[in-house]
Order: sequence, then structure tokens, then C-alpha cells
Amino acid sequence: MASGLAKRFGSNKLLAEFDRKPLLCRAFAVTAGLHRVVVTRSTEVQALCEECDIPVLHHALPFRSDTVRLGLECLLPRFPAMSGCVFLPGDQPLLTRKTLDGMAAAFCAQPEKRSRIFRLCEPQSGTPGSPVLFGANYFEELRSLPEGKGGGVVVKRHAEQVALFPVKHPAELMDADTPDVLAKLKMIFQNDSFYR
Repeated sequence: MASGLAKRFGSNKLLAEFDRKPLLCRAFAVTAGLHRVVVTRSTEVQALCEECDIPVLHHALPFRSDTVRLGLECLLPRFPAMSGCVFLPGDQPLLTRKTLDGMAAAFCAQPEKRSRIFRLCEPQSGTPGSPVLFGANYFEELRSLPEGKGGGVVVKRHAEQVALFPVKHPAELMDADTPDVLAKLKMIFQNDSFYR
């Protein structure tokens, strides 16, 4: 998901430098080898995706609900049998592939996985975060979200089907919403052995 306006950041945060590359490249790395599509309103993000050979869908629609619907409508014709879909924000640079794979494996081990929702959570408090993995039974609801709303509407509607998957490091859940938070994430990345 790369359609945010980054109002608090002051510029396109997905193109801000992180580990000598644009921040969004961290999301490219954590999803390498997966079926994916970047949904964006930014022509610069579109150009970066094309340069990196990442499937991209450029649009000019205003709402988060549009981003969710467009992403699903791009993937479903190509992979009609998919049992779930992860909605991953492009601004969580410390999310690891190990965590993403762990959540996907826990989802796949469920006997009724198509009716389950998995989301990451903070390891001590259990506070939920992103990304979120929705089973296929929720695709139609996700394609018809209320205007301006995201997948949280579906999560709340089906709270009994939600499973929390703890991250190993709390910083994996942090969004680079401001330049100060991005600077903090860079310091964690440089100084914490978890990321090396």
C-alpha cells in the first residue's frame, strides 16, 4: 500500500532515504518472491517500481478504500485461487521477512484459513498493528469498503476471527510517519543487532 499522502512527513516518505535506498525498497525486499502489486497515486513511486521491476498500479482515486479494492482487483484475476492476501504498508522499514513468513505460515496452518484474519501485534502488550492478512472469504467485503475506510472495518466486523501474531522486535510495527520517527528507525537499524 503506497497511496498515502504523507501529510505529517512533509514530502513523499516512501522515497526518503533508508539504508542508502528509497524507504519503499525495504517493502520490496521483505516481499521478494511473493505475488504482489504496489498501489500508488505517486508517479515517482510508480517510476521506482518500474525501475525495480515491481508490479505497480497507478491511480488518481482519493480514498484508502480505493487502494484496497484496486489491489485486490489487480491480483484476483491473476490468482483466482488465492486463499489470503496481505495488505502491507510501504512505510514500515524494520518489518522482517521472517515475521511476514511466520504470520503466513500460521495462517496457512489453519484448517479454516479462508475465514481467518491475522494481524501482527506488539510482543509484550499485544497491541495490534500492520500488516494484516485477510482470508479469501473477506475479499468481497474488502472490495466494497465504505468510502474512505480501510480494512479495519472488516477486522472489527469479524473480531472473533482475528488472530494476533507477535513480532519479534517492537520496531517492526513502527511507521515512518514523520522525519523524526524515520531518524529513530534509522538509529535502531544501525545499532540493533536484530537487523544485522
